[in-house]
Parts: sequence; structure tokens; C-alpha cells
Amino acid sequence: MIRVVLIDDEKNALEMMEWLLRTYCPQVRIEAMCLGAEEGIKAITSHRPDLVFLDIEMPRMNGFDLLEQFDPLFFDVVFCTAYDQFAIKAFKYAALNYLLKPIDPKDLADTIQRVEKKNSLPMKEQLEVLFTSLQQQKPTISRIALTTGDGMIFVSTNDIIYCQAESNYTQVVLSNGKKIMVSKVLKDIDEALAGEDFFRIHHSYLINLNHIQKYVRGDGGYLIMSDGTTILISRSRRQEFMERFSKF
Repeated sequence: MIRVVLIDDEKNALEMMEWLLRTYCPQVRIEAMCLGAEEGIKAITSHRPDLVFLDIEMPRMNGFDLLEQFDPLFFDVVFCTAYDQFAIKAFKYAALNYLLKPIDPKDLADTIQRVEKKNSLPMKEQLEVLFTSLQQQKPTISRIALTTGDGMIFVSTNDIIYCQAESNYTQVVLSNGKKIMVSKVLKDIDEALAGEDFFRIHHSYLINLNHIQKYVRGDGGYLIMSDGTTILISRSRRQEFMERFSKF
């Protein structure tokens, strides 16, 4: 049984989340429903829940202010937000759970399943990455949290040369020569990084455009990256790449 506390400054949002959890997530027990951060702090301290569903934008004290009251965190967090697509990237960079309002029942059920399988709680560094990026108009985050088999590694996005698909994992290659095996498929990394300085050049490769050393037209076209690695350009992505590359 997962014991949860719900925190949102909108009564309708709280009631809808209560109904969704009771209807679609029988493994969840709601300990408290709180209209605001101050009430939420008291409920968390009193009930010591396994999981908190937390709205970010609340008057007087927002979700981040609330989390700062607990160091270290002894509970997991799912952020409930109405942020736009740019800010969604911030959650993916920080590798934190989030749900978009209005909340989809399937997304909620999937999130609960992920929480059940986790064996670690959010780290202060993850919250710092998220908070910093959400303060910007358009998150061009400088660090990303990479989930590995035994924990989490925080790296500068500028240091990533390319990411390579390895079955159900992704190998992230850094400019210092280090290679990190991440327990996510390349599609997940692509969704977080693409659109800034990163481009899916091939079904197996996501590259940092800043680390292209040379483009070679022969043999269908390929790239030489800053570490000397040669990466073929997918035929289906060639035109889009040339358009991006010409503007870069």
C-alpha cells in the first residue's frame, strides 16, 4: 500500500485527483488532502507519507518552498502541473515524476507503477536542476540527471558528444572520454534533449551539434565528432539535418 498526501491550492483539482486515485489506483491510500503548502507541511510531518502529489504554483508558498522544509526528503514526489511543452523538458532533464493537468488516468496509473518500482528518493540536485530551468523563459538547462543502474549522475549538457542506443539502454559519451550507460531508451533521452543543440541523426544516435568536427558528403553523408567518432547520417534525416546544420 502506498500512502499519499495530496497538495493543491485548487479544491476542484484535489477532488479530481482523489477520484482518479480511488478509481484507478487501488494500491494507494490517501492520508490527507491539503489546500496549500502550509497545510501540506503539517500533513507530511504528521503522516510521513510514501508519496506526495504536489502542485508547483501556489500562493504564498509554492511547491519548491514546501520541499525546502524537508532535508533530506523522506518521501517521493509527483509534480502536478499545467506548464507548457518547454517546461516539460525541465522535468525530463531532472528525471523527476510529473503529471500534466488535466491528468490522464493512464498516465497516473503508469506513474504509480514507476514509484512502486523505484528504490530511491528524489535528490537535492534533481530539484535544483528543475527549479533553475523553470525560472527561465525557455529551459536551456545546463545539467541533466542521467539514471544509471546504481543511481544517478549529473552532467553538463555541453559535455555530451553523442548518445547511442544500446537495446533498452543508452550510452552517453562525454567530452572527457567517459561513457555512461543510462537505463533509458534513446527515445526518452531524445525527448529531453532534442530541439536545443541536439539532433537525432540516426535511429541509433542522438548528437550534440556543437561537437560536430566535420561533415563528409561521400557514402551518403557522415559526421566526424569531436572525439573522432564517425556517425552515419540516416537517409530519412539528411534533409532535416542539412537545414538545421546550415542555420547552426
